[in-house]
Amino acid sequence: MEDKVTDTVREPSMPYDGQYTYADYLKFEYEHMVELIRGKIYKMTPAPSSFHQVISSEMLTYFLGHFKGKPCKVFHAPFDVVLPVKNQQKNTATTVVQPDICIICDVSKIDAAGCTGAPDLVVEILSPSTSKKDLNDKYSIYEESGVSEYWIVMPKEHLVEVFYLDNGKYNRTKTYTSDEMIKPILFPSLEIDLKEVFDINS
Repeated sequence: MEDKVTDTVREPSMPYDGQYTYADYLKFEYEHMVELIRGKIYKMTPAPSSFHQVISSEMLTYFLGHFKGKPCKVFHAPFDVVLPVKNQQKNTATTVVQPDICIICDVSKIDAAGCTGAPDLVVEILSPSTSKKDLNDKYSIYEESGVSEYWIVMPKEHLVEVFYLDNGKYNRTKTYTSDEMIKPILFPSLEIDLKEVFDINS
């Protein structure tokens, strides 16, 4: 199934004006959801496509089943992840993102508002309106903040690129195709059948 796009869903060509922090983010009153990356506001896609939702739901099912009864916790958007970098404190942090899926094993990072600090694994599912942000802006902030493993899911191509943090830099470990089983580097006992993930009829 092709990932459908409508003309009404577009990432702004420029971030909104201004430099903002998490303290400012808590006061935002936008009608739409936003993310904050390095102090700039980015509008989020109002409603992901049906194929995006299928992929997210299938992956989430695998993760939830695997981590049930285990210390690591599984979250999915909308869920605020505050990423302080360069010794920032929470209120002065300039990045607040909402990953499609994230795994957090240090539960001290979790509070009623979301997560403060890097998740262990983050999954972002590309859409035409957010691909640049996920491939560039989020890639660099996840790398800098210490997210150990980053998956970029490409619905149109039926691919998953896996990046692993090594000495502070991401290495692309593998690009998985839809006929493969994918195993997180951090959690090798978990296997996800990508044929099921990319099957709209599953």
